[in-house]
Amino acid sequence: MSEPVGFIGTGTIGQPMARRLVDAGHRLHVFDLDRQAYAPLVEAGATPAASPAAVAADCRIVFTSLPGPDQVRDVVVGDSGLLEGFRAGDVHVDLTTNSLEAVRELHRLEAGHGVSFLDAPVSGGAMGAAQGSLTVMASGSEEEFRRVSPLLEAFSSHRFYLGEPGNGTLVKLVNNAIFLCGGLVVQEAFVLAAKAGLDVRELLEIVKKSSGGVYSGLAGLFFGRDFDSPIFKLSIASKDVSLAVESAETLGVPMPVTRAAADLYAQAERAGLGPKVFFATLAALEEAAGIEVPKIED
Repeated sequence: MSEPVGFIGTGTIGQPMARRLVDAGHRLHVFDLDRQAYAPLVEAGATPAASPAAVAADCRIVFTSLPGPDQVRDVVVGDSGLLEGFRAGDVHVDLTTNSLEAVRELHRLEAGHGVSFLDAPVSGGAMGAAQGSLTVMASGSEEEFRRVSPLLEAFSSHRFYLGEPGNGTLVKLVNNAIFLCGGLVVQEAFVLAAKAGLDVRELLEIVKKSSGGVYSGLAGLFFGRDFDSPIFKLSIASKDVSLAVESAETLGVPMPVTRAAADLYAQAERAGLGPKVFFATLAALEEAAGIEVPKIED
């Protein structure tokens, strides 16, 4: 029988990743502050644990999938944290979208206890996790990456090893900055067009056939106005863009456009849009302009 594997953080994306591991036949030990979050996994055969330390005591490989740097650090060094249960030779695979500084600190901290830390953020969302089609961007020990790769296969179709600790995190932040910030320009431009009285449906058809077409692929999604879509919460998008800015500061790289985007996401959060889908930033732009972009069926 295979050795048990730990999984901490069974929320929106963590739960389907963990479920893929259970369905693949792995003996999973799970923990989440919200017991309801892992109840379906227990019903499917996973073993509930009382704390992160308990997970680490029983499992030589532990995955974490958490909201951000603060939560990961708390799970590692907080009361009944992972370091209380880990043994030398264990592996911690963090699937969280984290910050460069936090990842480097965790790598040093865990290495001091003989534990290998892999930062391995994922892209593809909850749907990709459920379908097993996520992209994993991992860095840290190549030997330990090879060790955990059979487990990663349960919920991913693309796995990249990227070298020294932090590289995986930076690649994920770059990817998210391109995706989450680039779309704001499309939203801004269509708000401008609506304010000027242009036919935005006609505009979209023109843009698709013009140089702006390379950026308009998600326009139909944005202007379908389904702000309650469960795809990817605005609050998480805001966190990810802020982490990109924070990590850029660590490296001494100015990112004025990304910083402006972070400010807009923060503005949208202050307006109460955090629980909505990431492109609900459109509503914040519309509020500021005093105009609403008509719904576009694409």
